[in-house]
Amino acid sequence: MADQVVLGIGASPRKGGNSDILLGYILKGVKNSGVACEEVQLRNYQFSSCIGCEKCRAKPECTGLQDGMQLLYPKLAKARGLVLVSPTHNYNMTAWMKAFIDRLYCLYMFTDDRPRHYSSSLAGQGRKMVLGAVGEQPSYEEAIGFTLDAMRLPFEALGYETVARIPVLGIFDKGRIAAETEILERAEAAGVQLAKAVSGTSG
Repeated sequence: MADQVVLGIGASPRKGGNSDILLGYILKGVKNSGVACEEVQLRNYQFSSCIGCEKCRAKPECTGLQDGMQLLYPKLAKARGLVLVSPTHNYNMTAWMKAFIDRLYCLYMFTDDRPRHYSSSLAGQGRKMVLGAVGEQPSYEEAIGFTLDAMRLPFEALGYETVARIPVLGIFDKGRIAAETEILERAEAAGVQLAKAVSGTSG
């Protein structure tokens, strides 16, 4: 059903790597729960960072840049569930994910007072999300840094509720995560949890 669609967004520049595999297993849990999902890899879309033109203040959509984001906005609007997965680059999410998030500025409505108050066009719709991050170092602070929170906070401000977070530590070699059964089981379980959350089922 349309209100049960889950959108999975990958932000890795490395095709077929650990982040792609992690995202695939989360979405596997979603699909096995009978909820439709779609996978999007940001590396396959050509889009720019937000240029701060403020044209979206006149109309709540991005009209200042006509690029690949125009293909992603409808997918995000349709999906009630969201999966975000990024490898950690310099203690944070990748530049692809950062640019994607910044381009969601058009989804906010602001008041004219100072400091301005805001609301989101996606809020109040029961939207849920799962976050995943992959890092090379064995300790959380070194491996993941700000990655999970840097994705979580903007989307919670937009109206999403986080149902699961999956930090993956000590993984770098391409595809190595495929041998980490416990991680993959956690990822699939998170997909099941997300599917239940967006479809309103429990147990």
